[in-house]
Amino acid sequence: MTTVAIIGGSGLTKLKNLQITRREVIRTPYGEPSAPMVFGQLGGREAVFLPRHGPGHTIPPHDVNYRANIWAIKQTGVTKVIAVNAVCGISPDFLTPGTLVIPDQIIDYTYGRAHTFFGSNHKQVTHVDFTYPYCDELRHILVEAAKRAKLHARGKGTYGATQGPRFESAAEILRMERDGADIVGMTGMPEAGLAREFELCYASISLVVNPAAGKSKETISLKEIETNLETGMAKVRSLLEQAIPLIAGA
Repeated sequence: MTTVAIIGGSGLTKLKNLQITRREVIRTPYGEPSAPMVFGQLGGREAVFLPRHGPGHTIPPHDVNYRANIWAIKQTGVTKVIAVNAVCGISPDFLTPGTLVIPDQIIDYTYGRAHTFFGSNHKQVTHVDFTYPYCDELRHILVEAAKRAKLHARGKGTYGATQGPRFESAAEILRMERDGADIVGMTGMPEAGLAREFELCYASISLVVNPAAGKSKETISLKEIETNLETGMAKVRSLLEQAIPLIAGA
């Protein structure tokens, strides 16, 4: 039985080291997921893959149908979800492109996104504990997998989730730094919250692709980000190859 799903972010629309066995289109009450679910073998174990931005990276972060994606993943029967997120570094120890972060906290700055399965049509008011937004069991596995892959990964950090698709202003980044955010990305929420509502064990591999606005003398270069994504995602794939067998055996 497949126990883990991988949600690919920018730079990971295809999982090159996944030996594909089948694809499945899953219909949901919330509309279409970003893409068909891709099932296969990774590290000798079963896994399912979903590209968050679509197969051709055409869906911007604010338009991702997060509810449909999480609902579809839940229907496959998996219990654990690894999200891959491209981020910018805010704190001094998180500025270097290529840095891998396994965050333990998140701050939500997004707005206007369908962020819950428990809307006004639900039978009763439902609250979900989100004190620790990421699954500690899965986070520890990812940190151990990084060690086995001989990769350095920071085992803690606070992810600031912004609306996008524009990058942040320098003043916004300063505010986020005062709030305690170490990294900033556009896809961390409501994905993490929806996974918690469905009682999925969810964790993130966040890849720093450049310093956040105002954290470097240089302006943000999309070409440089693409280069850093390409090299950094090779690290992510290596980490996943080590992580999947550990998760399946947990």
